[in-house]
Amino acid sequence: MDLALLRTFLAVHRAGSLTRAAADLGVSQPAVTAQVRTLEQRVGRELFVRLPRGVAPTAAADELARAIAPHLDALAAVAHETLVPDSGPLAAVRLGCPASLTTTLLLPALAPLVDEGLRVVVAGGRSDDLVAQLATGRLDLTLAVTRPRLPGVTVIPLADEEYALVGAPRWKPFDRTGRTPLLDLSENLPYISLYWSSVYDTRPTSDAALVIPDLRGVLDAAVAGCGAAVLPLPLCAPALDDWTLVLLDEPEIPPIRTLFVAVRGQRARSAAVARVRDRLVAVASRW
Repeated sequence: MDLALLRTFLAVHRAGSLTRAAADLGVSQPAVTAQVRTLEQRVGRELFVRLPRGVAPTAAADELARAIAPHLDALAAVAHETLVPDSGPLAAVRLGCPASLTTTLLLPALAPLVDEGLRVVVAGGRSDDLVAQLATGRLDLTLAVTRPRLPGVTVIPLADEEYALVGAPRWKPFDRTGRTPLLDLSENLPYISLYWSSVYDTRPTSDAALVIPDLRGVLDAAVAGCGAAVLPLPLCAPALDDWTLVLLDEPEIPPIRTLFVAVRGQRARSAAVARVRDRLVAVASRW
């Protein structure tokens, strides 16, 4: 199969848009559309569903992307390092990461690269704020909990992040009618609402008893016995292991959100940025 077709397909899959993929590849949108149609004819399956804004990958497209992405990225990295070798010290890669993911997922993933001499500057904050910094060029790439749709930005799904309803042992059995205090990032209960709508198909019946604008602070408050919280499982796993927190509910299908890594198109051609991106993709299967 023509590697150019696969390269175009992967660009569309990552960008979520024929137009943005065309800009990343430096070709026209009709050319990208024609190549996607040719590939669909060759594989005998529809790969993208056309939306009012952009495209959505089918299950077949996701499967194909997982199979080819590591190989195409490796070829691109070899070509870049051969044709445009680095000169002098490596520039620092500026990477955004929501604070709750930094110590649990990001730092263990980056440790081998830092050992090899890669320089990384991590910026913390809310996912939306980090995506905005990526769009303005202040970051080279960022982790995000919603799929960014920005011109010139490629997006790669990494892993599904599971959320758990947790609290100190004193709050079990859990009473969701309002007697158990609720902890969250803000007064509109973003994480509690996510859990309630997904698991109970309803909205929370009480307001937040304690609002802390940092998930690590919410975790500390839950461990201290202040109430119930909905937290990413990797963040609260150590507390669950030592029984300072317990699961207050164990639904058959827990809420999840997909984690993405978003990279500015022109930055992805940097060998250092590509190494960070590829490392995150490689380890995400273990998250």
